[in-house]
Amino acid sequence: MKTLVSTRVLVRRRSLVLDWLVLVRPRMAAMVYLVALVGGLLAAAPLTDWARAFEAAVWITLVTACASILNQVLERDTDGLMDRTKDRPLVTGRIVPRDALFVGAACGAFGTLGLALSFNVLSALLALATLVIYVGIYTPMKRVSSLNTVIGAIPGAAPPLLGYVALAGRPEPWAWSLFAILFAWQFPHFMAIAWLYRADYRRAGMRMLPALPDSEGIAGRQAVLYAIALLPVSLLPFISGMAGFVYAFGAAGLGLAYLGASVRFALAENRARARTLLLVSLAYLPVLLALILLDPMVRTAIVS
Repeated sequence: MKTLVSTRVLVRRRSLVLDWLVLVRPRMAAMVYLVALVGGLLAAAPLTDWARAFEAAVWITLVTACASILNQVLERDTDGLMDRTKDRPLVTGRIVPRDALFVGAACGAFGTLGLALSFNVLSALLALATLVIYVGIYTPMKRVSSLNTVIGAIPGAAPPLLGYVALAGRPEPWAWSLFAILFAWQFPHFMAIAWLYRADYRRAGMRMLPALPDSEGIAGRQAVLYAIALLPVSLLPFISGMAGFVYAFGAAGLGLAYLGASVRFALAENRARARTLLLVSLAYLPVLLALILLDPMVRTAIVS
């Protein structure tokens, strides 16, 4: 009997941990950590500041966790109307809003204070501004205007800028380049997601472009437009002399692949092509970040 009771307790605890992970959105948190880390590493002195770049990424990810939790608190009613989110813990009552608000606020407070005390006030203020835009403007705007995607792309592009500013104390060309790359990258990525779940968004009253009346073809056109814009934007580090040919060739190849997937989706908006575009978008970012870090190593090896 004791063994059975202990097993049930362990199962409940494991389930609770998984529920809290859902609120944090671990895959999104991991991506935020990665891009914030790259931003910090670009600003860090070789070897001596690398540990601080890892630390800065932790604080930035905590602020992101706060945004994710508060977003789900505010959207628990609409989440209940969508198939892909109707089982979230705040919708089903497995976690109550009061507890989520407390944990979310704690994550935000620790993240911003960590940046302010361990790094600089500017990075903390920028992180706080990112949080306010995401929770206070983007989240409610989803029910009001399709421009929510543009607003949401601002905090979505902020983590590498925050990582860079935390280490450097100010935004510099590399930081702005990363911000611009992430800003443009998000649109084909999100158009694929919004098209795949357009029925969910319509049911919940979310004003995403692919879910609007008479929106046929708009997701594909938007994806192509921003994929085209991403090509020159992604080459800014090379054009400005911050990156070399390894990065340039890699970024161009990735950009053309992303554009190709966007064009295929625009020519025939269907589930298979939307999923292909989504997968290409998910591959694009980590490979590009790897090229950013690899490029100076290759240049150093060639010179030596």
